[in-house]
Amino acid sequence: MIKDKYFYKTFFSLFFVVALQNLIVFSVNLADSIMLGSYSETAMSGVSLANQIQFLLQMFVNGAANGLVVIASQYWGKKHLEPIKKVFAAAFFAGVAISLVIMTAVLISPEGVLNILSNEAEIVKEGARYIEIMAFTYIIFAVTNILIALMRSVEAVRIGFYTSLFAFVFNVGLNYCLIFGNFGFPEMGVIGAAVATLVSRIVEFIAVLVYVFVIDKKLKLRPKDVLSLEKTYIKDYIKAGLPLIGSGGSWGIAMTVQTSIIGRLGAAAIGANGVAAPIFQVVSVLYTSSGNASSVLIGKTVGEKDIPRVKKYSKKLQIMYIIIGLISCVCLLLARDSIISMYDVTAETAALSATFINILAVTVIGSSYEAPCLCGIVSGGGDTGFVFKNDIIFMWCIVLPLAFLSAFVFNWPVAVTFFILKSDQLTKCLVAIPKVNRYKWIRVLTHEENEAKAS
Repeated sequence: MIKDKYFYKTFFSLFFVVALQNLIVFSVNLADSIMLGSYSETAMSGVSLANQIQFLLQMFVNGAANGLVVIASQYWGKKHLEPIKKVFAAAFFAGVAISLVIMTAVLISPEGVLNILSNEAEIVKEGARYIEIMAFTYIIFAVTNILIALMRSVEAVRIGFYTSLFAFVFNVGLNYCLIFGNFGFPEMGVIGAAVATLVSRIVEFIAVLVYVFVIDKKLKLRPKDVLSLEKTYIKDYIKAGLPLIGSGGSWGIAMTVQTSIIGRLGAAAIGANGVAAPIFQVVSVLYTSSGNASSVLIGKTVGEKDIPRVKKYSKKLQIMYIIIGLISCVCLLLARDSIISMYDVTAETAALSATFINILAVTVIGSSYEAPCLCGIVSGGGDTGFVFKNDIIFMWCIVLPLAFLSAFVFNWPVAVTFFILKSDQLTKCLVAIPKVNRYKWIRVLTHEENEAKAS
């Protein structure tokens, strides 16, 4: 475990920077939630609902971005740069199309979209005021993250961290001014939080554009490369990327359905989820980032055709995932009371929030193992379809039906329903262990290799 310096240098250089970037991205929503939580519980709960649509978008976009990373990292291992640009063009248009569809739906009927998630009229009304403005960030968010994923695939990860950090600081400052009306600004409440996030996303977008098209010397991307779609690489991207888009989208929709179930269990449940979900998203960056780093590391090594090293790395990574899960569990438990105390919520909501966080502290151990195993090692190694099939079976065929029965047929306690909704993070480990250790997921995705195989 301790002799391979290249492995640790590569993995941790990717992991820590990506983790910090993801932490900051999630912290933008957390900042909105915490600052609005001290302003109004109704506003906080409304924004919590609205952020589920942002989360849905993020899952779809992450799927599109991961499809790019899986293919591009293999080309990076071969040091073939031009095909990376061709695959990027396909991913770019996929991300724009996804964000445009979600933005259109939200702008047509913001309250209609949020009514799917909750029947609490006041909460939905506050969320609709927020999401009407946030919808204009969706395309910006998608393009920014596709560009950052492009840089991550060639091991240039610092730009994502720096731009996200600047956007976060900018957002918190504007939140303080626009939510509460400080420093002579008008008191805008939930609308102020939305405006602050929109401005921050625009600033982040401009910074990423400047880096990718002006500063970066690895790919030397040009504006015309964005439009350089080629049929061959579109097919390659669809074959490898579409399952990841489907997986990300399926997961995002499932989380939205989960929010809809919780949203019909009363105001206390909505508020507790509004407290627990953002802090869990922040802690979850540890395992999502380990998956992102693993995907690049495994994909690059597959591209280098060093299969024995791929197998060796997969074993080391699994041990590290378990350690990350235990750390995540401890972090949630230690942060629980401090986070809850930041919110101006009722005693019932605070007590239920603590229960939700306790449940998440247990299930995050499973998440930290199965998610990076399947989304990092297996997908990064080329088998991008397995994760999608696995999510469909566990989430849509088992978890959601059981949770629906718990909530609306058997009328079990809210905490039991919440645990059922998160239980797949433990049961998926039973699938991840044999899958990742059989090595049938090692597949070459680069176009040249596919042509050679076909001939």
